[in-house]
Amino acid sequence: MRVWRFVQDYSLLLIIGALIALVWANVDPHSYHHLIETPLWANDLIGAPYEYWAKSYGAHAEDLVAPGPERVLSLHYLVNDVLMALFFAFAGKEVWEAVALKNGSLRGKKAATPLIATAGGVFGPIGVYLLGAFLIGKYSVLYSGWAIPTATDIAFSYLVGRIIFGARHPAVTFLLLLAIADDAVGLIIIALFYSKGSISLGWLAFAFAAAFLSYVLFNWLPRRLDRGKQDRPNSTWMREKLSFWPFMFAGAFSWYGFQEAGIHPALGLLPIIPAMPHAEVAFGIFAAAEKYLDDVLNAFEHTLKFPVEIILFLFGFANAGVEFSAIGDATWMVLLGLLVGKPLGVWLFGEVAIRGFGLSLPEGMNRRDLFIVGCVAAIGFTVALFVAGVAFDPGPVQDAAKMGALLSFGAAIMSIVVAKILGVEKKN
Repeated sequence: MRVWRFVQDYSLLLIIGALIALVWANVDPHSYHHLIETPLWANDLIGAPYEYWAKSYGAHAEDLVAPGPERVLSLHYLVNDVLMALFFAFAGKEVWEAVALKNGSLRGKKAATPLIATAGGVFGPIGVYLLGAFLIGKYSVLYSGWAIPTATDIAFSYLVGRIIFGARHPAVTFLLLLAIADDAVGLIIIALFYSKGSISLGWLAFAFAAAFLSYVLFNWLPRRLDRGKQDRPNSTWMREKLSFWPFMFAGAFSWYGFQEAGIHPALGLLPIIPAMPHAEVAFGIFAAAEKYLDDVLNAFEHTLKFPVEIILFLFGFANAGVEFSAIGDATWMVLLGLLVGKPLGVWLFGEVAIRGFGLSLPEGMNRRDLFIVGCVAAIGFTVALFVAGVAFDPGPVQDAAKMGALLSFGAAIMSIVVAKILGVEKKN
């Protein structure tokens, strides 16, 4: 029942959306593809560049939208580039709390081993993916997909970790730290390596200026005015009356700045996360006590949690529609990177942390648990699917890479089998 409730809360709509897309794309691929690329608004402000959209839509694109507008807002762009900004803002919140708060899970010596293991979970998949692509003679074709197998899906990996280790096993906490750190690395990779053309520093400065202005007006200034006042009237009024909405308004400008700067706009809300007033402590992702925090940053998450679930349904629907016949070289390289590179990288770098730097695993966790954590972290799914969409242009290679991201659910079966073989002790 606990597992089912977790699936309902965090993953059910995403799974349903992905399954609908998968079935539809294999029954009638043309109608599915044309639906997600349907032009909603041809304009000069928001959307994919016209040429990119026309290539994505395929034949008869010019019959729907004649050349002239600079951009086309399609359903696919609306989901991946606009709405998914909220999902990545949620991921950014977890990373920000982990590194900025006094009790942050990625601060101090306790985070050293998970951080080093995370490095292994990044470099291991990259190395295996690129080596595999080189050995089959497809390096030049598949090179740009090197970041796909670095991803770890936090929700699904946490779910499988709980099934294998139980709720009280220290490996579950270790897995969460690794997954959060992996998310941070993933955000950096998308921003730095998957920008569109040269980055416009002027527009990037515009995005950060919008976030900074929101911080000054709606965070710093009220606290400044409240100096010496125990009831903090200005900060309280801001929190109770305006909440996070001024920051969302600033986030719209930040998002547009990212789009114009050439950085993937799905990351456009990240600058506003540090600008929001936040609690002094965090109980940790998926912790039940988090719902009792009423600061602005947590109000942002609590209020938009269900809308983000709907967005994930749309993301699954708009991205998982891949024909089974699309399985190809990119599929196997992504799976090789995840299923082989991720466990080996996590385990080897963990060994380096223990033997080379004299660090230790959490009490009650051993080296075989570390290897299984690496196996569980190989579930890429959501972020891997997203990266596959930006790493390759629309076409057979992108579809093959997406299929690898979808099939990474096989890591769950692999993890459970390996845990049984190694005799993991479950701690509930």
